[in-house]
Amino acid sequence: MRETIDSASFTDMLLCAAAALEVNKQHINELNVFPVPDGDTGTNMSMTMSAGAAEIRRKKPNGVGEVAKCAADALLRGARGNSGVILSLLFRGLAKSLKGKETCDAYDFALAMNEGVEAAYNAVMKPAEGTILTVSRLSASAASDFAETGSDIELLLSCALESAKDALAQTVNMNPVLKKAGVIDAGGKGYVIILEAMLACLRGEVTPESYDVGTSETAEAADFSRFDSGDITFTYCTEFIVSRENAKSADLLRAFLQNIGDSAVVVDDEEIIKTHVHTDDPGKVLTEALTYGSLLKVKIENMREQHSDLAGGAEEAAEKRETSAEPEKEFGTVVVCAGKGMEDLFVELGADKIVTGGQTMNPSTEDILKAVEATPASVVFVFPNNKNIIMAAEQCVPLTEKRVVIIPTTTVPQGVSAMLSMDTYSQTEDEIVENAREAMKNVHTALITYAARDSDFDGYEIKAGEYLGLLDGALLGSNSEISVLISILAEKLAALSPEFLTVYYGEDVKTEDAQTVGGILSEKNPSAEMSIINGGQPVYYYMISAE
Repeated sequence: MRETIDSASFTDMLLCAAAALEVNKQHINELNVFPVPDGDTGTNMSMTMSAGAAEIRRKKPNGVGEVAKCAADALLRGARGNSGVILSLLFRGLAKSLKGKETCDAYDFALAMNEGVEAAYNAVMKPAEGTILTVSRLSASAASDFAETGSDIELLLSCALESAKDALAQTVNMNPVLKKAGVIDAGGKGYVIILEAMLACLRGEVTPESYDVGTSETAEAADFSRFDSGDITFTYCTEFIVSRENAKSADLLRAFLQNIGDSAVVVDDEEIIKTHVHTDDPGKVLTEALTYGSLLKVKIENMREQHSDLAGGAEEAAEKRETSAEPEKEFGTVVVCAGKGMEDLFVELGADKIVTGGQTMNPSTEDILKAVEATPASVVFVFPNNKNIIMAAEQCVPLTEKRVVIIPTTTVPQGVSAMLSMDTYSQTEDEIVENAREAMKNVHTALITYAARDSDFDGYEIKAGEYLGLLDGALLGSNSEISVLISILAEKLAALSPEFLTVYYGEDVKTEDAQTVGGILSEKNPSAEMSIINGGQPVYYYMISAE
């Protein structure tokens, strides 16, 4: 019988939970209902939990309350996607309840679980049942019931876990979308895995090191304070790309670099030579490189200076990085998007900072917060451009002294139209928000992507690798021929009588193919003004805006 959890035990429980999510993340991902490439619940929960684990390892807090706070703070900043944000809120409530405690008993832990659930429900505008919220709520309720008469904390967690499993099994019937697909909730599954790992750790059945994820030997981020600058043999990290303009052998360059430095890597291609080396004389390296042809790209970094920024004074360096940019204007903007073309477009529209992210690569709250802090404005508007990023963006609001306003764009085309509606010189904050929301309403977004897995969804039998067409989030169908989907989409868009059509084509699409798609759309929508833009976005072959 075990009646309390101490600091060391709680630390190991959280580390095991993070490791278990990492091991099982792909299984959780596969429970995602929609077959499109997704932000992936398992990946988001794992990355969020790993942020907490890394901070615990770095700070080594004492006392259950301090461990919980350390983890919760890191989870909040590292939260990715809706599932990651909800997970961070569950731990934030847990930390609030355990504040100041060196150890905790069954009653304390049950109370903390319930406070975590309350924090999560309060933060979600429209809590949906049949999700991680339901699973965590019923699990916490079972813990409370046990704590009224029992004191064995292992049995408490066992009861909480069994209730969580029962609730998870019922999610398929609670949520209409899950019921159609015949699967349990992915986020709820992640929560069950967390409880399983914590209980197994408490029972001594697993340790953080027993998971095959390198947790015992590999840090989440390099700890430069372990090294002295004397460990750096050569000062400059030198990288360059040189155009191949003669037949001189790259082997000669390799031999030269080995004599002048270390960590030399030479990649020889038909047209270029790409090189990396650590050396004390980058000038001599580049002079030798010029004997092969013209330099196309050069990057030189002083590793000793980098070390002084990262080592010893790592905390001071972190504080410096997070120092808020002094306001130079009233309003600024931060935009989340992916693809060189999309980034350039938003910069042209006035974005101060770009956060790289979107589908399959949800940025963390910390990523968005850094961009907000670096924006030289008193009020910063954030455009998430993805429904799975909105909650992570919202968590920035209490973490900065700047006023952060989230414009809840769920697609990149919505973000473009909302940005176009802004006039930061003559409009008030309320007018900017109102105009942006109005602009969003007038945008229909069509997407062409691919099926990440086989699926039977909403009457469509979908095969992995097929093209998928979506309009405003609704599935239009799948086909092995992209032209078939474009024709279907053209008909659907014609029914909307758009005045403007914009085709943003992705990184894997040729310009001539995009022009062909534009032609098909124009044929069915002759009165619409057509634009074709190289967005360079991943995941989506085409993002099409209809206004």
